[in-house]
Amino acid sequence: MAVLEVILIVFLLGLTVLTIFLLTLPTRFSPRSISSKDENPNAASKKDHKAIEDRNRSITIQILVLGDIGRSPRMQYHALSIANHGGKVDLIGYIDSDLPSALLSNPQIAIQAIHPPPDILQTDDKLRFLLFGPLKVLCQLWSLWIILGYRTEPARWLLVQNPPSIPTLAIAQAICFLRKTKLIIDWHNFGYSILALKLGPSHALVRVSELYEFIFSRSATTHFTVSNAMARVLREQYHITTPVLPLHDRPSAQFQPLSKLQRDMFLARMPETAAHATAIEAGKTRLLVSSTSWTADEDFSILLDALAGYSELATTTHPHLPEILAIITGKGPQKEFYLSQIASLKNNNKLEMVTILTAWLSIEDYAALLGAADLGVSLHMSSSGVDLPMKVVDMFGAGLPVVGWSKFEAWSELVNEDENGRGFGSAEGLREVLIQLFGDTARTELRKLRRGAIKEGQRRWDAEWEPVAGRLFGLCK
Repeated sequence: MAVLEVILIVFLLGLTVLTIFLLTLPTRFSPRSISSKDENPNAASKKDHKAIEDRNRSITIQILVLGDIGRSPRMQYHALSIANHGGKVDLIGYIDSDLPSALLSNPQIAIQAIHPPPDILQTDDKLRFLLFGPLKVLCQLWSLWIILGYRTEPARWLLVQNPPSIPTLAIAQAICFLRKTKLIIDWHNFGYSILALKLGPSHALVRVSELYEFIFSRSATTHFTVSNAMARVLREQYHITTPVLPLHDRPSAQFQPLSKLQRDMFLARMPETAAHATAIEAGKTRLLVSSTSWTADEDFSILLDALAGYSELATTTHPHLPEILAIITGKGPQKEFYLSQIASLKNNNKLEMVTILTAWLSIEDYAALLGAADLGVSLHMSSSGVDLPMKVVDMFGAGLPVVGWSKFEAWSELVNEDENGRGFGSAEGLREVLIQLFGDTARTELRKLRRGAIKEGQRRWDAEWEPVAGRLFGLCK
């Protein structure tokens, strides 16, 4: 009899726990019924126009960035485009830097901050990463479960930035199943390829990460990719059968070419350029700009070696070469390492004709800096070979020609050689490009590349977004 009582008690406890679990599951999305008039986007009457607005307001989309929202411009653009077309957005991510006023002031956008894991779990050390990585993932899982499942209302769509893949794709799949939400993955790169930069391509965790990404990506209803090459990989190697839609990055309206007056005023105002403004305007100094997150997929020693080689030639066999003011913007884990290299080159008189400065700028000042510069440099090497650096898109938006590392498959989707930029594959190659472009006193080649950059930058984000994402969400025709 005692055994039966124990079994009964255990059964009742289990049933109670199961009931509590079921009762506390996240609520499910239930779309508002829409009348036939709401479904008529071509109606011209005020009443039907109001119906269309009401329909768009019923379109709710969560955007998940397991990273700093302030440094995720593509996801910001998604949020603004959805909101500007009448949809409602929950933008979910870390807030480690200032957000644009356009996001904060838009009543259609709600910012949902993810509480970051404890600082002790943040490390770049390989051994500590293997130890603390799983604990960090558990913290992220819990935070995402609470935000996606309870803090926010059920949404029609969940748009997830990838990478990071772990644990984002797994928790997103679970939430979408429970809340009847449609999952969209916005592929910026492959998470396992970035992990391989830290651990090596043959590491077991990299293989597990690749398998994880393959499995959990298959439940998405739609996939956006930043390149045609990435879309091909998803179709041919991941065997994705649901729609894979290339959605190329394009510059926002903030990035514009500057007039001569605007350029002169900015150069005189910005602390990093003020002392060089007169020389830049006279062509005696060329302003070079590069943006970076100071991570392993960008080898900045290439730029430093090229600048050192340029300086040596400018002080010996090529005295006609102008000085260079190089401004590097951004934050990241390897910044101090490269700052020490810059200091060493300077102390050894390797940069007599080059001044290198670093800066962390507001989006407004960064856009103006690109518009004022003579040349942009991209050192993005693409861990997967099929992602593309958004910094180049922003440079084109500002009418700035670009030289960049070109030894990866997707490069030609972004830069047309000798039309809006130049490619290189080594420090020596970059040095030669700088000599050719800056050594031309008539600036003939730079002017040609600038015309090409301005032309490329004329196609803006909304023109790219509306026929792809806007149509998918039902916000555009």
